[in-house]
This record gives sequence, C-alpha cells and structure tokens, in this order.
Amino acid sequence: MKSPEPTTVSPDIHTQLAPGEWQRHKARHEQTIGELIDPYLQRRSEQQKDPVMDFLFEYYAFRPSHLRRWSPGLGVLLLEGHLHDWPFEEMTSRNNGCFLDITHFSADRLSSLKWILEVLQNSADRRPSFGCFGMHEWAMVYKADRIRHQYLSLRMDRDELAAFVESRPLACTHFDAFRFFTDEAKPHNKFELNRENFHRMEQPGCLHTNMDLYKWAFKMYPWISSRTIRHTFELAVETRIVDMKASPYDLRHRGLDPIKIENESGRREYVKKQHAIFKRSKPIRQQLIKEYRRVLHSANPVHRATQEGVKK
Repeated sequence: MKSPEPTTVSPDIHTQLAPGEWQRHKARHEQTIGELIDPYLQRRSEQQKDPVMDFLFEYYAFRPSHLRRWSPGLGVLLLEGHLHDWPFEEMTSRNNGCFLDITHFSADRLSSLKWILEVLQNSADRRPSFGCFGMHEWAMVYKADRIRHQYLSLRMDRDELAAFVESRPLACTHFDAFRFFTDEAKPHNKFELNRENFHRMEQPGCLHTNMDLYKWAFKMYPWISSRTIRHTFELAVETRIVDMKASPYDLRHRGLDPIKIENESGRREYVKKQHAIFKRSKPIRQQLIKEYRRVLHSANPVHRATQEGVKK
C-alpha cells in the first residue's frame, strides 16, 4: 500500500506498509539470512575455519546479528509499529506508525556517504574489464615466506606458483586487493593503485568491487534497506566462492573444485563466471545507488538548515 504524499508524517515517506506486510518482510529476511549463516555460525562455534564466510564476517566486519536484523530503510512508514519493537535509535514514532527519521542521520556521515556514492557511480559508469583472471590471490602468496591462509594447502609447490605468476600479466584494478600483494608481486601489476585513485579505478567486472557492494550497503545501515543488504550479501557469497575456487589454494576437501586459471580452459571458465557475476551485480548496484541518493537528498537539507541555525 503506497501513499504518494504522506506529508502528515514526514516528507521523506514514500511507502506505507500495513502490519501484516512489514511483518512478513521482516520474517522472510530473518529466515533467509538464517539459512545462509546459521550453519556457518555453528561451525565457527566449533572453531572450524571457512575461507568463504570467514572473509565476509572478518574482513567486512558486519556482525551476523546486524545482518539478521531487518531494517525497512529510509522512507518507509511501518503502520502500527512501535519503537520498543526496533533496536534503532534513528526510529521515530508518529501518528499511527514508526519510521527512520532522517533528522537522526549524523552529519559526520555525510562526507562518507558522498564518497561512497561517488565510488558506486564511478564503478557503474565504467566499462567492465574481464582480463585479470583472478590473479590477485596468487599475487598475495607470490614468493611469500608465509601464506595468508596458513590452515590451507596450496595446489602446487612454491616454485611452480612463482613461475606461473611470472608467466602472466597482473592486471588488478582494486586497491584493497592490491594492498595485500607481496612486495615482490606489486611491481608486476599493470596499474599503479593507491587510496587516492581508488574511486577512479573501480570497475564493475572486478570480483572484489562486486563483493564490496555488501560493504557499501551495510556502511549506511540502517538507512539502506535490509532487502538490499541481503542481496549484496548473497552476491558476495557467490563471488567469494568463485574467488576462492580460482585461488592457488586446494579447497577440494571443502567442496570447492578449483577453477584452474593456470590453463586456458580454466581461464575461460573464470571469465564466464565473472561475466555472470557482473550481470547479476548491475541491478543490485543500481538499487544501492538509488537508496544512497535518497539518503543524501533527504539528509542534505536537514544538515544545511542545522548549519544555518548555528550561524544565526
């Protein structure tokens, strides 16, 4: 049920959800996330490592409890909702429901929001590149004294691995992957990457750029809807699996047969999966951009008015 101009509540409200509707959304989200993460959390409680899910919860550092918690996002009035049912300080109760109130959006987050939105828009506008073949994980162990995931074994010995890396061009465009390259591998990369040019180098064919949609979604939690956060998480899981399959680690005992990028058929398989992830990421990225713009559009006047009031 939608209301075009619910100005009696807030000018930012674009959707009203009846109790049964938002309760279904909430229950579905919690169930879906539970199916994705509960087996992993059980394994983690038993001290079992998982190179896919560990990465998503340790590197990205968004708590499973927060991922499980449903947020409607900005602009949604939950009819007959009560503040005590929600863990968000940003919620306001008014008339016959509650909603995320943009006046509670911290001014300290505005610069971060604008920077992330620029990163998202730049990556959406750039032409995708599919020529890296997942070599970043190989560059992270190239001539290393200690491999990053010491509980895992490699698919080949160190000399073979080094010879393969030296036989192929490194074409990584993602700084947060590049910064984990060994010192010996960094000079081999085609692109000079640093934090200053991060936002200009992001491109939507990159696996890590697509995994990062999850990071950019939860960075603005709870203002970004949990539906969008869930979609970015599901994409990140799929992408990390491909990432690990194409790595030099032997994960067959974990049910992950390798994508052998060291041969031509493996590289073709990798590019095919990379294309599929890129295609799946496009509507997710656009939805995330849409929600970021909505938050920025709503937050800017609030903080502008606050600043003008302080000056007076």
